[in-house]
Amino acid sequence: MIISMRPHASKAEIDHVCERIREFGYKVHSIEGEARVVIGVVGVGDVTACLESLEATPGVESAMRISAPYKFVSREFKKEDSAIRVNGLEIGGDEFIVMAGPCSVENEKQIMQTAEGVAAAGARMLRGGAFKPRTSPYDFQGLELEGLKLLRKAKEATGLGIITEVMSDRDVDLVAEYADCMQVGARNMQNFSLLKSLGGCGRPVLLKRGLSSTIKELLMSAEYVVAHGNPNVILCERGIRTFETATRNTCDIASIPVLEELTHLPVVLDPSHATGKRSLVPALSRAGVAIGADGLIVEVHPCPEKAVSDGAQSLTIADFGKMMDSLQAYVQLWKQARLAAAAVVA
Repeated sequence: MIISMRPHASKAEIDHVCERIREFGYKVHSIEGEARVVIGVVGVGDVTACLESLEATPGVESAMRISAPYKFVSREFKKEDSAIRVNGLEIGGDEFIVMAGPCSVENEKQIMQTAEGVAAAGARMLRGGAFKPRTSPYDFQGLELEGLKLLRKAKEATGLGIITEVMSDRDVDLVAEYADCMQVGARNMQNFSLLKSLGGCGRPVLLKRGLSSTIKELLMSAEYVVAHGNPNVILCERGIRTFETATRNTCDIASIPVLEELTHLPVVLDPSHATGKRSLVPALSRAGVAIGADGLIVEVHPCPEKAVSDGAQSLTIADFGKMMDSLQAYVQLWKQARLAAAAVVA
């Protein structure tokens, strides 16, 4: 349920409403707003009786049941867009954010060269895997702690925020010590133990859509993180598995505006995994900007032919720079559209 208090309701009235909610067996999940307080309510109980009681409680303007199965990430709960702060940036705000870097952190020279190159080209965050989920148990699994230390060194040299993947609930605290944003890969989208742990990690979470997952399932996974205490979730469309074999995955580009209708959370596009081919990444990146994504996460490597993983879909540093130049006209239109939308809301 969502309980909207009257403008400038007193603290005593808000506290009394929270007390009544708990008497019905529900939990008060979040309280937001300045002039107007909105209280989120979760749990199992007699919804009708609770709503009727709260509507008659002093200070309450309205009480509404949330129909979507995902409560706190839905537009019903929060109509305005959420902007997630990461290392001084706002993803979902008025700046288009590009995250770039290699699939895997391989060595110091590789990650430092990449970090410096993508920063010079205009990327705002560095991506790179220290822990890598691989289909084959014999493939490179990542440098783990050493990889995290190299990412920190790259951040110190460039100022780029760090986004890296966490694969297990056992590693959450370790990765959170080094990362500015915790990435959940497609294979772990429904790793519910991991999602619950990320609810208390103190870091924003970028949640990638599963290989064969529906939009509803993606939102339900985001709900796990938010319901366990972390509202700072960024969604990522990275392509889904279909019958098509011309690309590594099929990019569901329509999922971006669909998600923007259903949720207040920001949405970014991963054109590298969505295509699996570096030649297609720039075109799909332009499409992502044009359709209204909040940012991109792109794979870049100083020498893709020597990459230990995903070399075929990784841009060279030079090609990444050219792509960033080609995006500028699209980003300007994107900013104009954001300003126009903000004016309408105001």
